[in-house]
Amino acid sequence: MTEIYVDGDACPVREEIYRVAARLRLNVFVVFNGSRPIRPNVRMILVGDNADAADDCIAEHISSTDVCIPSDIPLASRCLNKGARVVSATGKQWTEANIGNALVGREIWRHLRELGTNTGGPAPLTKKDRSRFLSVLDTVVQAALREATRGWGEELVLRLRYHLPRTVFSTIMATKNVPFNLSEPNPSGKGGY
Repeated sequence: MTEIYVDGDACPVREEIYRVAARLRLNVFVVFNGSRPIRPNVRMILVGDNADAADDCIAEHISSTDVCIPSDIPLASRCLNKGARVVSATGKQWTEANIGNALVGREIWRHLRELGTNTGGPAPLTKKDRSRFLSVLDTVVQAALREATRGWGEELVLRLRYHLPRTVFSTIMATKNVPFNLSEPNPSGKGGY
């Protein structure tokens, strides 16, 4: 099942994430070093003091049918390497095609800060950013849900075929325009037709 992982210590769009997750009935895992309010479909995961503890926890648990909202680019890259979908708090979808340049840019900014240059921080989120985030998150979660359920069709048809009366099964398949040969033997050799 698709789940959403949030790097919770610095995430400015938690409320938006909770709304999308509640509407789609998805679990949210907020990984953090401090306390956060709890919601019915939100699980809090408290990690150690290590600066990368939340990132490490998310990267360890995320899968290819999950979505991550990271607070930093290296975590985004780690999640992409595991096949997950990744969306920034500003609504940018990170992909294999754009993460490399972002990692390089991050290193340049880090080097400039080490040299004493004041690089400032990220701009505050605007209503437009939040709106874009909600739209992209919804699109990405829907794609993850489709991937999570891909392949269920054939298995579901086989399960239906051998657990429903023949007339009921035939009616369902006919209304859905699904071609299916009822003369094929049951591969399990048990029951069915």
